[in-house]
Amino acid sequence: MTFILGLTGGIATGKTTVANYFKRRAIPIVDSDIIAREVVEPGTVGLEKIRLHFGDGILTEEGHLNRKKLGNIVFSDELKRQLLNQLLSEELAEAISGEIKKWVVQKIPLVVVDVPLMYEAHYDRRVNQVMVVYVPEKIQLERLMARDQLSEAEARKRIASQLPIEEKRHLADILIDNSGTVAETEEQLDKWMATCN
Repeated sequence: MTFILGLTGGIATGKTTVANYFKRRAIPIVDSDIIAREVVEPGTVGLEKIRLHFGDGILTEEGHLNRKKLGNIVFSDELKRQLLNQLLSEELAEAISGEIKKWVVQKIPLVVVDVPLMYEAHYDRRVNQVMVVYVPEKIQLERLMARDQLSEAEARKRIASQLPIEEKRHLADILIDNSGTVAETEEQLDKWMATCN
């Protein structure tokens, strides 16, 4: 039977580090960020829904979604961010379920479902357990400002758009503390993998 592991964290907590660990071990990853890009490609229902609600100004000259423009809109207005999530929730859920099924029918023992908004969008109900990649909020803020060259106010807005990392930490079935080195993070993952075999 396939074990479906939900992988989440907060923005800039190091979820990519953990996802890369699984990729190097050839464990299939259903990446909701990649799927989220696919469901808004030119000609898709998802992109048309966004255009109808946010206007032609969020498109590039070539007809692609201008992510930066849309990001500036939704990260400064909570209602617009919620609207965007609602507009795409059906397309995303169908595409993610389809990817999971693809691996389940192949009887792959472990599949990782990487969803930043795991709890917010209730994907935790679709997986066997949830692994949360955690760092204290102070480190999260510092890493986000450095990574994306954001002011403290901009970084705080982006962090505030997700469930607080401390809440996710309490909801986690498996907690990976990523506030140390990559080697220390991978050591925790090795231990968890050893319990799966």
